[in-house]
Amino acid sequence: MKIAFIGLGNMGAPMARNLIKAGHQLNLFDLNQTVLAELAALGGHISASPKDAAKGSELVITMLPAAAHVRSVYLNEDGVLAGIARGVPAVDCSTIDPQTIRDVAATAAKQGVVLGDAPVSGGTGGAQAGTLTFMVGASAEHFEVLKPVLAQMGKNIVHCGDVGTGQIAKICNNMLLGISMIGVAEAMALGNSLGINTGVLAGIINSSTGRCWSSEVYNPWPGIVETAPASRGYTGGFGAELMLKDLGLATEAARVAHQPVILGAVAQQLYQAMSLRGEGGKDFSAIIESYRKAE
Repeated sequence: MKIAFIGLGNMGAPMARNLIKAGHQLNLFDLNQTVLAELAALGGHISASPKDAAKGSELVITMLPAAAHVRSVYLNEDGVLAGIARGVPAVDCSTIDPQTIRDVAATAAKQGVVLGDAPVSGGTGGAQAGTLTFMVGASAEHFEVLKPVLAQMGKNIVHCGDVGTGQIAKICNNMLLGISMIGVAEAMALGNSLGINTGVLAGIINSSTGRCWSSEVYNPWPGIVETAPASRGYTGGFGAELMLKDLGLATEAARVAHQPVILGAVAQQLYQAMSLRGEGGKDFSAIIESYRKAE
């Protein structure tokens, strides 16, 4: 299949690589010439613009940093909608606010293009391994068109509902993730300051009612989970700045819906403070350092 893939960052590049390995012909666009050259060496075709990438493609996939990029890539004069043929499906895998993707999809629909959203979970490791979870917002028909291609980049392809619901699922999940990580950080730091061995405490939590992904798989205390970022100086993983972005999307969506998210708002402020200290590049589990005494 001829696929336009636009946005080749830390997530997009390995996703595109997996599609090339699966035998697809990719028209690629990104501002990073180094990654373009790397993927071209694997068989990808470098395009001059999103418009150029979309021309002649049978599917368009975008993976971009923020809502502003999604709008410009689709709606600008040299954007996707200027090059895509009527009836060609498209999907945006960025994590943005639900209203933006609905607005862009509505514009696309006016020229016969069906656009869905499919934000992902699983991080860069999942992108490289092809084990991502895709949360898809699309009609049932559009979902069936997208599913076989998404399945070559992920292992869990979930239909959430109509366009925009993929984004809703993503921001709700990540808001809870941020809150739960802060809770685990507080509990681990409290236990340490009160004198219990942190390994013993983690074992008790993970066999009791406090058990959650943040405690069991991604524990923020160093040395508890060998594969967690906490055990390698909070490098790699899911950056605190990205968590802050997702919490911002959640609280803004809640404001529009007049829905209280009190713990979500507190979590956002804690990660905002972490960013202000210049620690936004660390993994989000490094929030525990806010609760530890300087040694």
